[in-house]
Amino acid sequence: MIVHPQIQGCVARNCHPIGCRAAVAQQIASVRAAGSFNGPKRVLVLGASSGFGLASRIALAFGAGADTIGVSFERGPSDKGLGSAGWYNNIWFRQAAEQAGHIAINLIGDAFSDTMRQQVIETIRQQLGQVDLVIYSLASGIRVMPDGTQVRSVLKTTGQPFTGWGLDLEHDALVQQTLAAASPEEIRDTVTVMGGEDWQLWLQALQQADCLSKGVQAVAYSYIGPESTYPIYRDGTIGYAKEHLHATAETINLQLAELGGHAWVSVCKALVTKASAYIPVLPVYLGLLMGVMKERGVHEGCIEQMQRLFAGKMYGPQGVVADGNRLIRMDDRELDPAIQAAVSTLWSKVTPDNFHGLGDFAGLKRDFMQLNGFELPEVDYGAPVNESALAELVP
Repeated sequence: MIVHPQIQGCVARNCHPIGCRAAVAQQIASVRAAGSFNGPKRVLVLGASSGFGLASRIALAFGAGADTIGVSFERGPSDKGLGSAGWYNNIWFRQAAEQAGHIAINLIGDAFSDTMRQQVIETIRQQLGQVDLVIYSLASGIRVMPDGTQVRSVLKTTGQPFTGWGLDLEHDALVQQTLAAASPEEIRDTVTVMGGEDWQLWLQALQQADCLSKGVQAVAYSYIGPESTYPIYRDGTIGYAKEHLHATAETINLQLAELGGHAWVSVCKALVTKASAYIPVLPVYLGLLMGVMKERGVHEGCIEQMQRLFAGKMYGPQGVVADGNRLIRMDDRELDPAIQAAVSTLWSKVTPDNFHGLGDFAGLKRDFMQLNGFELPEVDYGAPVNESALAELVP
């Protein structure tokens, strides 16, 4: 069959499996070009199939020679379609890593569940013994609690409703979007789903099972953003969840003290991921930011950001480079006052008629499409994909 992209709003409804292979290969080539570094050798990545999690796994396997276990909740081919991009990312990563001589194990299931925690523990014991680094990169709208109840997160403000221009990737247009004010219950639920509680449960379970090495490091990913985005992010429900995540780093750090280990939060720059594209209004800021940062030669994609995190700010010559709040500031270039001034000037001028000329919205759209295996220059999208062959592949 010939696979054509199916985009609805800011959500991709399908993927191109061969394009996903090309995208993974592209990231591997980027890491190899950057050169090797002395990093962890046994790594667990929770949320490993796309975005920051996938980029982390690639950076550590092909930059530091790490063996990895990746956990993700993805769907394979069925009568409903070819499956998700993350399903194929897992497959192509494993194949490339094994070819390079590294252990690469994919576990598919709900990372919030006790069942998956036990499966990971058993896999670490059998395959790696212990892990030197635990990466927490989960992004989900729903969490199933141990008692079976479902808790849902929301993307809302916590004060007054906020209205601004949002980006409709399906129609390549700006649309008015409004974030409603969240109720106290919605704020609590969002913190439950996206805060630090589950991260802490993972570290507790791994430590109790003796799966963490001496000097183990734990890192979770977050975003803060400039003041201009606070109504959307930092002062929104997602911002409350991230503040809880930041506070949890201190708790986990105390917990890991007996191992000589540490916990950190990496505050990343705004980048195109499946999660960020879905946040109302934020993609317009991102399109403007990309244009300004590319113009000044300081733009990074996910893979460049993660390579710099591990090679330069966690496992570089100076050790971990963080502030007094256990935050590793990978958003340092984004928050440069000159860059933010330029972005703010453009944002004040944005209209549905002129936005393409004010930022790199074409680049944003291309990055989004490539997350799902489309618009990779080396892929022949006119060639049919072999559904039977794909169905035989397993992560």
